[in-house]
Amino acid sequence: MTDREAATAGRRDGPRSAELRRNVRLLTTMLGDAIAESGGPELLAKVEALRKATISYRGRPTDARRRRVTDLVAELDLKRAEDVIRAFTCYFQLVNLAEERHRVRTLRSRSRSGKPVKDSIAALDVDPSSFEDLRITPVLTAHPTEAKRRAVVEHLWRIGALLEQLEDLSLGASEEQEIRRRMREEIAGLWRTDPIRPHRPEPLDEVRAVLALFDQTIFTTLPAVYREMDRRIDADGCGARPPSFEPFLRWGTWVGGDRDGNPRVTAEVTRAAMAIQSDHVLRGLEAASRRIARTLSVSDRDVPPSRALRRALERDAEALPAVSRELGRTLSDAPHRRKLGLAAHRLAATRTGAKGGYDGPESFLRDLDVLQRSLDAGGAPRLAWGELQHLRWQVQTFGFHLASMEVRQHSSVLAAARAELASTSSARPSAATREVLATFRAIADIQSRLGVEACERVIVSFTRSAADLAGVLALARAAVPESPPDVVPVPLLESRAELTTAASILDDWMSMPEARRVTKRRGDELEVMVGYSDSAKEAGMLAANLELYEAQRAMTRWARDRGVRLTIFHGRGGALGRGGGPASRAIEAQPPGSVAGRLKVTEQGEVAFARYGTAALARRHLEQLTSAVVRASARGPEADPADAFIPETETMSAASRAHYERLVRTDGFVEFFRRVTPIAQIGTLPIASRPVARGMDGSTELDDLRAIPWVFAWGQSRVNLTGWYGLGAGLSEVTSRRGGLGRLRAMARDWPFFATLLENAELSLSKADPAIADLYLVRGDRPDLVAAIRDELARTTELVLAVSGHTHLLDGKPDLQRAIEYRNPYVDALSFLQVRFLEGPDTPATERLVQATISGVAAGLQNTG
Repeated sequence: MTDREAATAGRRDGPRSAELRRNVRLLTTMLGDAIAESGGPELLAKVEALRKATISYRGRPTDARRRRVTDLVAELDLKRAEDVIRAFTCYFQLVNLAEERHRVRTLRSRSRSGKPVKDSIAALDVDPSSFEDLRITPVLTAHPTEAKRRAVVEHLWRIGALLEQLEDLSLGASEEQEIRRRMREEIAGLWRTDPIRPHRPEPLDEVRAVLALFDQTIFTTLPAVYREMDRRIDADGCGARPPSFEPFLRWGTWVGGDRDGNPRVTAEVTRAAMAIQSDHVLRGLEAASRRIARTLSVSDRDVPPSRALRRALERDAEALPAVSRELGRTLSDAPHRRKLGLAAHRLAATRTGAKGGYDGPESFLRDLDVLQRSLDAGGAPRLAWGELQHLRWQVQTFGFHLASMEVRQHSSVLAAARAELASTSSARPSAATREVLATFRAIADIQSRLGVEACERVIVSFTRSAADLAGVLALARAAVPESPPDVVPVPLLESRAELTTAASILDDWMSMPEARRVTKRRGDELEVMVGYSDSAKEAGMLAANLELYEAQRAMTRWARDRGVRLTIFHGRGGALGRGGGPASRAIEAQPPGSVAGRLKVTEQGEVAFARYGTAALARRHLEQLTSAVVRASARGPEADPADAFIPETETMSAASRAHYERLVRTDGFVEFFRRVTPIAQIGTLPIASRPVARGMDGSTELDDLRAIPWVFAWGQSRVNLTGWYGLGAGLSEVTSRRGGLGRLRAMARDWPFFATLLENAELSLSKADPAIADLYLVRGDRPDLVAAIRDELARTTELVLAVSGHTHLLDGKPDLQRAIEYRNPYVDALSFLQVRFLEGPDTPATERLVQATISGVAAGLQNTG
């Protein structure tokens, strides 16, 4: 990756900033040097030759140019092929990093312009009363969609930090040289780091990987988001008086709790995961307390302690006599600093189980309250409501558990356990049933140690009826008869049958006394999860999205009629075929009244790492979520624009579903899918503890294929079928009628949901490449299926452009359009390499090379599943 290549990248990118071009040039030049140092100039020459050949083929895809690419790929021995794959993969990772830094610079530049940044908290024009009673809950999951191993991610984080240091204009020459030396060292380390893990991660490895995001940004970014809200409500008093809103962000996690189809997640794993989380957050709170304590150096002569603070210090002396005596000697005139220092010691004791610890976060919050009120009354309000308030917000948000563990299990597993327990012939429960009961005992143990909020929700996958939810409560009672845990059954509605009867299922559930007790305990709040992944795999993206929209409308009406506070939990994936896309746009496109101050959404794999890998981008993401929820909630249950287009949506949904099902239910389709995608290699890629299939790997049933690898595999083959197939059929059914195109354009103009759906479809289509996809599709030996896919791709593209009025895909997003156009030739190189080894002998060596290309293509396309 030469300096000339980087300059070419800058020219092809058009009017992108000089800083971005400079960083791309810097990073790729250093990568080229690392490649040459490792593999010699010959390796760099082979990389350069393949790069030029794929650019030439992309510019004009003739047979001769295609042969040139395939010849270059064919002449590589296995070792050289692996090096070339790694070169292109590292290139994408570094370019992605440069673009990330560019986004950060852009955000900072806009914030300095004097005008609030779009979609930020500062830009909200809604009355502050709308901020009341907010609850936004991102839920981190362990689904296998982060292809980069953690060592690679950490190299990139360090390189990013060095890039940011280089932007400091006050650096001296020697300081800059040292940063560049460190950057070369990190890039050399990245280049020489095997992108493929040596073994599949265990669930607790995934727990630790997710906790790295809390370390990197989430824990420290949270107070900045709250402070921005505080400033938006009252800029003049910000930091000098108590905030006028309650903390509204909470985090959930499935990592260590999602046992649906993952036998490695056991009751002991869930216990251990929460122990790791608790240790982590207590260390963070302790460190923050020690840091802030050093700033509370005010003497008791200037800021006299309150009576409540003096009493609190006396209690601390009883709990921690030795520490209290020592701090009393060294900080005799600084009671406020002494108090927070003692609190830090008590947090350490809580973590280790030593004497003198807190019995829960509420006790620590009471200490902080005493400390803040003493400082405020003593004439130091800015010390009371500044950094101390940040610490208070962190405790209120994360407690002593960090993120609320959610247990997910398939309804059939829970039903089988209930049936076995009810059977009089079952003298001893089976191992599966014993594990179900052990899970509920683990929930009870976690609640006794960390509080109910630490682990109370049980997500029931493929909920079929209210009986599935009632069964959760029955199992909790069976597991711990003397003191059942407080569990909240959460239905996960994923298939058409349940989505279309959602209100009826909720009616049946709420007719049960135990359901009413659970709901009343939670302030008449009911949580329902809707799944985007399996519904899209079942019906296709258009029909599934329309059915999900209608299900949410029905549930919103149901809740409003019954006075129930409904929280819809959106099980969105990273890819567009699984409900992915810009989060703020998706929120504003929800049915009117369905948000109502509440948002809960999954954040998976590479999406979570992209959103929380950098502090500035993490803050931007959380502000966008908050802003979108506030705006959507302020609108209330106004008239739904969907009502004006019911005939069109019904027509589109039926036609799209039928066309999609005709393809995927064709005899032999699953075998075709396995031949034209690297699904087998995705199944063996060690990127997550969870298996990629519910059934056997060799199953020929579509229902046995998990949605994530299903989407991942189609993206790898450059077909990207899950993001668009069936959309063209639905649009065509409407345009075939008089005035149909005009109606579709009116829908895109007047209905935010439909506009967002088409925008996402444009992005999916732009990542589907017919010429490269043909390399994969011909391997299926099914001309009928290939023709169906080609025809639908062409029709969908034509109709999406007709509705949008664009000449080319993504004309409305030129920066994204240019980025994809620029990346395509480099992704092509990896695709040609992938096809070569898919077609070659099936050996451990070739499987490894296919896996390496999978990671590279994912980096190039910037999405997996």
